[in-house]
Amino acid sequence: MKSLPYFCRGPVVRGFGRGSKELGIPTANFPMSVVDNLPADVSTGIYYGWARVDSGEIHKMVMSIGWNPYYKNTKKSMETHLIHKFEEDFYGQTLSVAMVGYIRPERGFNSLEELIAAIHGDIEEAKKKLDLPEHLKLKEGNFFRTSVSTTSDQIMNGH
Repeated sequence: MKSLPYFCRGPVVRGFGRGSKELGIPTANFPMSVVDNLPADVSTGIYYGWARVDSGEIHKMVMSIGWNPYYKNTKKSMETHLIHKFEEDFYGQTLSVAMVGYIRPERGFNSLEELIAAIHGDIEEAKKKLDLPEHLKLKEGNFFRTSVSTTSDQIMNGH
């Protein structure tokens, strides 16, 4: 995919409420304005990269882009799981994401257990790949050095 790495930023909005409750894998959701701005060649599936909430630490992440076939969603979503334990929700805060690689296409699962096992596999794969030098350098790049307060308005408005 020519569009990778892909950088985006936006406020965390409420999703379907399933990540934490049903899966035990909390996710941060972007609003449709961010989802709608994805480049055409970014296909649905599971990605890995770096993410930061507001001006906090930068963490490894996995992201699902698509319709989540297991749940038969009718709206495309971008759900980011930061590989870090947060003590509280961060709805309304700014999430900055650098998508650096692709793990697999999205697919349906026969059971919730199968879906959870696949997500845990994606997380392990992301952890390993993000330790590669070419991915570590994106964590240190200009995108995460930029102040969130000065750029979030511009990026959300497509500038």
